[in-house]
Amino acid sequence: QVQLVESGGGLVQPGSSLRLSCAASGFTLDDRPIGWFRQAPGKEREGISSTTTEGLTYYSGSVKGRFTISRDTAKNTVYLQMNTLEPEDTAVYYCAAAAPRARVGMPRVQDYIFWGQGTQVTVSA
Repeated sequence: QVQLVESGGGLVQPGSSLRLSCAASGFTLDDRPIGWFRQAPGKEREGISSTTTEGLTYYSGSVKGRFTISRDTAKNTVYLQMNTLEPEDTAVYYCAAAAPRARVGMPRVQDYIFWGQGTQVTVSA
């Protein structure tokens, strides 16, 4: 069964860090692009970061310089390290997998075919 499971969310204060994990089962993450998205209440789901099979990474302007995406091949897991968190980062965070060898750049919802259930990140004083 194909499954993506996010973890690592929580309630933190502004300026804190979190690391989100996206673990895959039923398929390998190495042969396809992986994206991270988030959705705040009342807003559309937005792509914030992606990593391609060529090792390229992309970040939206709102997270560039603060978030880092990485892969752990041995664990079949992709991470999103989030530093200097701001209240505006509050959202449900999703990871998603594109088709094998898909060519993608900045993450767009329509390019991804498998989705996790999401993990809540709340940044509040």
